[in-house]
Amino acid sequence: MTKINHSDAHVLILSGGLSHERDVSIRSGRRVNQILEQSGFRVTTKDLDESLIESIRDIEPDVIWPVLHGSTGEDGTLADLLSMLDRPFIGSEATGARVSWSKPIAKAVVARAGGTTPRNKTFTQSLFRDVGAPRILDLVSEEFSFPLVVKPTSGGSALGVKIVENPQSLPQAMVTAFAYHEVIMVEEYVDGLEIAVSVVDLGKGPIALPAVEIDTDGLYDYDARYNPGRSEYFVPARLDEQQTYTVENLALLAHENLGLRHYSRTDMRLTPDGQTHFLEVNVAPGLTETSLFPLAAQASSYGIERVYRSLVDLAITG
Repeated sequence: MTKINHSDAHVLILSGGLSHERDVSIRSGRRVNQILEQSGFRVTTKDLDESLIESIRDIEPDVIWPVLHGSTGEDGTLADLLSMLDRPFIGSEATGARVSWSKPIAKAVVARAGGTTPRNKTFTQSLFRDVGAPRILDLVSEEFSFPLVVKPTSGGSALGVKIVENPQSLPQAMVTAFAYHEVIMVEEYVDGLEIAVSVVDLGKGPIALPAVEIDTDGLYDYDARYNPGRSEYFVPARLDEQQTYTVENLALLAHENLGLRHYSRTDMRLTPDGQTHFLEVNVAPGLTETSLFPLAAQASSYGIERVYRSLVDLAITG
């Protein structure tokens, strides 16, 4: 890799946008800006708005780092736009992002590659209208044991995700999930450790960063993720050597088979018998002070500044 003179490299961070996760994105952008400036880069942070294309052409950054969460930042459309502008950017290219954005499709790809994922079924709002919600809810109650999980098929930060303890709570959980996306998923609940493994490419191919174990009072929801005190994190996770190998292997399998680039974070459950269950992958994971990817990067032998510098260098040099 060609050595980069950081004082000459200009990084444009894109954050904000209009998704449900706007506030998280702004916090992510602010934190990345701080770390890159400490590392010697020239940094500009910009919100996603109508002046985006003109601003990129005027600024002519050496590399763009999108830290946009939600559909615009993670469904591949922004990657397509940046590719059309012919500017290097950090993160997965459009195809990998699109496949990963759909949780059912990502699960199918990972399962076909040899990973394990909880059993699930997918429903659209139109199907509920055409067939009738009561009939579908009855079928779900017959098909799945409780508790089960209801979630939108795309989106992050656990928005719209509910653990459903009984059939009586199922209708409201469906309504909540449909508020975030027109397609939802009912998933088998897997009891076990909540583990997140980040994967990063520092120039010699993807490697796994230390696993993060999340211990939460209740559901690891939006509030638990971004408000200190609700969750306790163990980095590295309290796993033995075999468990560590297993969770790292699943994250690498997901990253590589979904065609991801530069960095990602895979969320999974580790059961008491040592089985890993793939839940989802994030192509634009949160980068706030309490987010999991930065915790893993800081705990690694590289440290967070080197990880971020390497991502910028890799995107610039290709």
